[in-house]
Amino acid sequence: MTADRPVLGILLMLGFCLLAPLGDAVAKLLGETLPLGQLLLVRFALQAALLIPLVAAAGRLWRMRGRVLRLTALRTLLHIGGIGFMFTALQYLRLADAIAIAFVMPFIMLLLGKYVLGEEVGARRLAACAVGFVGTLMVIQPSFAEVGWPALFPLGVAVLFALFMLVTRQLAKDTDPVGLQAVSGVMATVVLLPVLLIGTSAGIAPLSLVAPSGAEWLLLAAIGAIGTGAHLLMTWSLRYAPAATLAPMQYLEIPVATGFGWLIFRDLPNGLAAAGICVTVAAGLYIVMRERAQARTLAQAERRRAQAPA
Repeated sequence: MTADRPVLGILLMLGFCLLAPLGDAVAKLLGETLPLGQLLLVRFALQAALLIPLVAAAGRLWRMRGRVLRLTALRTLLHIGGIGFMFTALQYLRLADAIAIAFVMPFIMLLLGKYVLGEEVGARRLAACAVGFVGTLMVIQPSFAEVGWPALFPLGVAVLFALFMLVTRQLAKDTDPVGLQAVSGVMATVVLLPVLLIGTSAGIAPLSLVAPSGAEWLLLAAIGAIGTGAHLLMTWSLRYAPAATLAPMQYLEIPVATGFGWLIFRDLPNGLAAAGICVTVAAGLYIVMRERAQARTLAQAERRRAQAPA
């Protein structure tokens, strides 16, 4: 079992919080000239190409069957849908706004945990969900006024990735995370390639294949490398530090995205959206703290039971 090294875990999570918004910024740039389907195909094909050698070099077993195979296929479809919705949202919204709206995901996960998995969720955390959703609406409102219904795409991202995380929870004990990502990359490529070939033949613009320019090839390679690297950093961070320690740090994605949005696109959230981002982050951090306190209470109760005389 890997020993906790919280400083290393925090540094790895910081790397993720830098890479993930950078990958979204590159996708926003490429989405102006290349079809959505082609971006997705390259993203997942490079994921497979980068991770399969790692799996082979480490001698990890990654054959799947039965329940694990079915859940992996479902997880892959959710992953394709979530990234597809985000890449689409980025063509309409500011980078920081799209990511901030998608951060309603922790609240959706909490509600799914309560009503789908039957997990215990207290009134305070449900209230924090409501406050967080109000913050999300504050971010959506100016975006909706500006671009209309495409401002709702990040909500689709949040729903799909919340389901993605629930399925991942079911797989976590039965699969190696690097092998799981390699298999998902292969599955997504197998699904997307024939769809794009048919879309190209039928003249469906978002599902077509076009010839990228030299600079676009470099950016396409960057999408796959950054997305894969970001996921690996997150996975490795959880090996060295508890999730409760790392979860608050994920909200650093929002200020990092704001910085990239200003540097690359000269975009900044307006006043109402900025206030909504602050409300969403505060509500999310409150939920994280409550989760941490509940975990600590349960751990103490387990220790007391273990120490009690028989």
